Amino acid sequence: MVLNYIWIFFFLTAFVIALIRLIFFGDTEIFPAIMNSTFENSKTGFELSLGLTGVMTLWLGLMKVGEKGGVVQLLSKAVGPFFQKLFPEIPKNHPVNGSIMMNLAANMLGLDNAATPMGLKAMEQLQELNPKKDTASNPMIMFLVLNTSGLTIIPISIMVYRAQLGAANPSDIFLPILLATFFSTLAGIVAVSIYQKINLLNKVILLYLGGFSVFVAGIIYLFVLLPQTKASVYSTVIANVILFSIITSFLLLALKKKINVYDTFIEGAKEGFQIAIKIIPFLVAILVAIGVFRTSGALDYLVNGLGAAFAFAGLNTDFVAALPTAFMKPLSGGGARGMMIETMTTYGVDSFAGRLSAIFQGATDTTFYIIAVYFGSVSIKNTRYAITAGLIADLAGLIAAIFIAYLFFG
Repeated sequence: MVLNYIWIFFFLTAFVIALIRLIFFGDTEIFPAIMNSTFENSKTGFELSLGLTGVMTLWLGLMKVGEKGGVVQLLSKAVGPFFQKLFPEIPKNHPVNGSIMMNLAANMLGLDNAATPMGLKAMEQLQELNPKKDTASNPMIMFLVLNTSGLTIIPISIMVYRAQLGAANPSDIFLPILLATFFSTLAGIVAVSIYQKINLLNKVILLYLGGFSVFVAGIIYLFVLLPQTKASVYSTVIANVILFSIITSFLLLALKKKINVYDTFIEGAKEGFQIAIKIIPFLVAILVAIGVFRTSGALDYLVNGLGAAFAFAGLNTDFVAALPTAFMKPLSGGGARGMMIETMTTYGVDSFAGRLSAIFQGATDTTFYIIAVYFGSVSIKNTRYAITAGLIADLAGLIAAIFIAYLFFG
């Protein structure tokens, strides 16, 4: 529903601005330019979707191997004690604990197809424990905010798009996204814990949050000390070592469980091909709308206005061109993806704005969409402070993304 309004807004705004330019400024080229952009962007969307099939097939094949090898279960066990402290109202041995762990672990690995069914199952089970069936319970809100904060270990789709658009090192945004999404998740946990009076000084919570915070601080400190030219190189090398190590661990776990790795890979690869084909109409629709919005001048007015405001405040404005992706992300994943692609194609996939738009895309998730779908699935009407906490997490992730982008690529 949100994407529907966004889509209509783009077209109507573009029409009004183009009409003003024609009537008051005599710009006779504006409407032909807008129509040309619809054809060009529909072609771009189709070609981009088809080009995704190879890389998407590869990664979803590998993800299927990891999934069947038990990686999701291992992640669930690893973070289990931590999440038990974040959900004190859930009985220790209740089945919902497993659903929550599986959902969050799948999200961390970028397995959206596996994460969503488990998330909806978790909401049904949480609703069974909920004393007020039309009002969000504390565990529901914590669960939703952890989802909206977008904690992701492997941002598969973003790396795929960067590869398709010709990035020199598609995975060079791996570490920046990991850092930005950590700050988003941390802010979400802190916000909800304050509302719910959860003791964040508990030794288990401190061990997990403190340990990971020290790790993140160490990475940031390392890259602060490095010269800018070496920071990008080190980021790319470390990211690729980690990614290839993860792939190798997937294969080893699958072999340990005596999984037929080749057949499992083919099974997942088929899903990747189908997904790449299915997104064609969605990608074409959003790219055409964004193309019309930009060609009319509306997007440039928005970006230039923000740039002028930040410049007046004495700030560096290199990040402004990527802000449309940040604004769109809480509303629509598809819309934000379209903005990211549009930014990368306009400014260059390896430009500062192009990389930052990718980090924005991976730093958080679609807050309003997730809350609408998950709460709607169990008929929750009173969401309490879920949206507020979710947006706090989003804001923290976006601010962190800007600073981290300057650190790595500025």
